[in-house]
Amino acid sequence: MPNYLCMQRSLPRGDAEKPSPAQMQEMYAKFGAWQAKFKDNLVDMGGKLGAGKLVTADDVPDGPFVEVKELVGGYMIVAAGTLDEAAEVARECPGLVSPGSGVEVIEIHTP
Repeated sequence: MPNYLCMQRSLPRGDAEKPSPAQMQEMYAKFGAWQAKFKDNLVDMGGKLGAGKLVTADDVPDGPFVEVKELVGGYMIVAAGTLDEAAEVARECPGLVSPGSGVEVIEIHTP
């Protein structure tokens, strides 16, 4: 079964309110149910991205580069029979696809 890289892309929203503890509990319950439903598809749950560095053949000074973590909020790797099936796994993840954010799903080709 092919693997797919799912990259969360988010637009910064400074005006977004933080969820209440009750809303967080509800979100965690939905997330747990999603994980159970797709446990056979979840190869690597990935996570948020931190600091990075651009490596090139030339000695390039530091910047001005956009940091990947500003473009991509996180990643995961899923196994699915088709690109559409992988997209459905990502689409059903609670909180991953919402106004101002989405997931780019790309097939990983291995030799």
